[in-house]
Amino acid sequence: MKRTCRDRRIALLGVAAIVVLCGLTSVPRGSAAAPAKDESPRAYCARVGTDDQVRTAPAGLAPDIRRLFHVDRHYAVGAGFFRCADGAVLVCWVGANLPCRKANTANELPAATQWCRTHEHAEFIPMAVTGHDTLYSWRCVGGKAVAGAPVGALDPRGFFAEYWKKVE
Repeated sequence: MKRTCRDRRIALLGVAAIVVLCGLTSVPRGSAAAPAKDESPRAYCARVGTDDQVRTAPAGLAPDIRRLFHVDRHYAVGAGFFRCADGAVLVCWVGANLPCRKANTANELPAATQWCRTHEHAEFIPMAVTGHDTLYSWRCVGGKAVAGAPVGALDPRGFFAEYWKKVE
């Protein structure tokens, strides 16, 4: 069967519609738009209230990061992040592998299970295996990874509370 130009255009329009619809389904719902180009974190957070999107801290937050985390001026922004909670600006500084993203609350970790196959009775699974964002301490029992006690408290949004500090 010979296709005409009109048939090809209709087929391409159908493909384009599918691409657009699929793209729309992958857009996160309920997250706030990014701050305007010159909008400060304080103004942005006051406007949106709560936004769990972890964003790179702008230079304007460097003094707060230095003060709250006792870090050298040079390191204050490069490893600093912010998010909004109830209209307030919260900052996190990665430092020595501190997780600024939401905690991984999974009680099964495939990498830990794999590691336990060769360390059947290990009392501790290294964070290089579990990830620094895991909520739990881990050990091996009979070749299987077992979640232990939480390693920290989470805030109401699921972030490690001790790593996030409010900018006053």
